[in-house]
Amino acid sequence: MLAPVDSTLATVPTFHALSDIYTSDLLKHAARFQLLTEAFIATYGFKPSFIVRAPGRVNIIGEHIDYCGFPVFPMAIVPDSLIAVRASRERRIRLANINPKYPSREFSCEPGSSVTINNSTHDWTNYFKCGYKGAIEAIDCTNPQGMECLMDGSVPSSAGLSSSSAIVCCAVLATMKVNDRLLPKSDVVETAVASERYIGTNGGGMDQTTSIMSQSQSAVFIEFDPELKITPVKFPSTDPQITFVIANTLVVSDKAVTAPVCYNLRVVETRIGALILAKHLGIANRAACKDIDPLTFKVVMDEYFSTQDTAGSDDVQVWIDHLDAMLHASIEAFGAHPDGYTREQMAAALDMTPDALSAAVHEDRFPVRAQQFKLLQRAQHAFSEALRVVKFRQICESGDTRLNYCSALGDLMNCSQDSCRDLFECSCPEIDELCALARRSGSFGSRLTGAGWGGCTVHLVLKDKVGSFIAAIKREFYAKHVPNMNDEALSDAIFVTTPGNGAAFYMFD
Repeated sequence: MLAPVDSTLATVPTFHALSDIYTSDLLKHAARFQLLTEAFIATYGFKPSFIVRAPGRVNIIGEHIDYCGFPVFPMAIVPDSLIAVRASRERRIRLANINPKYPSREFSCEPGSSVTINNSTHDWTNYFKCGYKGAIEAIDCTNPQGMECLMDGSVPSSAGLSSSSAIVCCAVLATMKVNDRLLPKSDVVETAVASERYIGTNGGGMDQTTSIMSQSQSAVFIEFDPELKITPVKFPSTDPQITFVIANTLVVSDKAVTAPVCYNLRVVETRIGALILAKHLGIANRAACKDIDPLTFKVVMDEYFSTQDTAGSDDVQVWIDHLDAMLHASIEAFGAHPDGYTREQMAAALDMTPDALSAAVHEDRFPVRAQQFKLLQRAQHAFSEALRVVKFRQICESGDTRLNYCSALGDLMNCSQDSCRDLFECSCPEIDELCALARRSGSFGSRLTGAGWGGCTVHLVLKDKVGSFIAAIKREFYAKHVPNMNDEALSDAIFVTTPGNGAAFYMFD
């Protein structure tokens, strides 16, 4: 078992060699960095001072529970966002993209000027603006430096691999470095999480934490409550080796665009669920529940068991016992409304008006649209998914050679997908089809990854079966849905990934 690493106090590292950032395909990465550098010179007339990179992530298990306060189990992937940066004497932030389909933009950074983010316009620079605005506020910068920036991204957009968070993390880091105020990693994560909310997505922090904190060769067990805690976890050693294949359904689901009826709606359902569950358990008026915003399922669970003496108890068993109890309590609390609540019914359960309830969950900032709010199903998913995450880590760290690791871990991933589909309703027909096909083709565990409603899936496959597995998916899924897809596009759609490094600065010698 690897001990928790207090990497939160360190700053994002600076490297002069790409071999310190990437562990394979160095010639490919070198060519990409060279192309970005040359494009920067062609765009701005000067060489960049540095390149900042932040990776995407794949969540192995633990979907939609970071904003419930529960731990998650993601890993950084090799695809990343890069921004080449140079400080400028002009009071302007100039943004360009190496991909010509994304237009160049610029905005003022004069002292006293404010950054406008128009959420009604889906523009790629909105994510940079979010990170820039958040960073300037975090470092309390009243006289910001101008910047010239050129971006390149290899994380597929709207695919559930956190391309948007990678851009935000890069923007935060670039802004801090240019203004000579680089904060510790924990503060960078906090800034990036808060920054992304400017785009209108009420996320929980997994994406940004993974992008900033990850270490090569390890997944990360991330705990958010009562404080951010990062534990690197290696996958079990097997022969053949466990690998993970990412396969994109190519169904586009943009969190920011669909937020009112998808992502943000699920956040609101869990927030209201926590309020009603706390009242049902008789703890709503305790300071731990009353004086916190937002109240999450994790806070409710911890407060309910706060007087229990767990000294000397096995930590994993305590988790299991508490989560099992909450699963039963959620049935008692919400079981009378199996088809969901109306706004009026939720408000009545909390002895408040619908308007007051809307204000309590900040719908002014994160509006949602729904006729029925399925609190029972969302709570059942949150508590059972947290249980699966805890068990997944336990299996990885067990060292029990009698275990069939692939089957044990794969079963948890399959159950996660079932829960995402049936209880959290964040799957889609293409995800269901792809996961079913993957299991028939050699995957031990297949599930959606990311917000869902489209995007990517992740599959646990033994290394010696990867070739036949990918060939089967190409033949039976992609040839059916996108028959004219070329080899390069197919390679981007389905690929093997290993745990990668977190964010870094690359400095030119």
